[in-house]
Amino acid sequence: MKKVIMFFIAGMLLLSACGTKAGIEVSDAWARSATQGTTGAIYFVIQNHNAEADAISGASSDVAETVEVHETKMENGVMSMIHVESVALEPSAKVEFKPGGYHVMLINLKQDLKAGDEVTFTLHFKNSPDITINATVKDAGSTDMSNMNN
Repeated sequence: MKKVIMFFIAGMLLLSACGTKAGIEVSDAWARSATQGTTGAIYFVIQNHNAEADAISGASSDVAETVEVHETKMENGVMSMIHVESVALEPSAKVEFKPGGYHVMLINLKQDLKAGDEVTFTLHFKNSPDITINATVKDAGSTDMSNMNN
């Protein structure tokens, strides 16, 4: 009987140590360097660990006059950035905001974004509480643009 109880306890401890995540997780946030008065962009990976779908409904930051969620699309051989009202986050789905895809657009920057600086921004959701994130600024020339069309 003692072996059964010990086996049960060990199993419960193992399962609790491997607990599932809940909520929405943002990782690998970075911003492209830019100068005051121009446009900047923020990129990251977001994952919905919830059992229900959600959506990003907007973004905000004090570093720019206007902050919008955009998607870069190729249409008729022309690359364009389109403001999107929302980005769907299906249950257990991961969405990458990257050059050539979704990104947070910082329009009319109020300050320079220099490599090594941090930019604070907030993501707004349809069903979840806002999440505030710090993104590290990287030199525009040092970012990998080889996957822009992926």
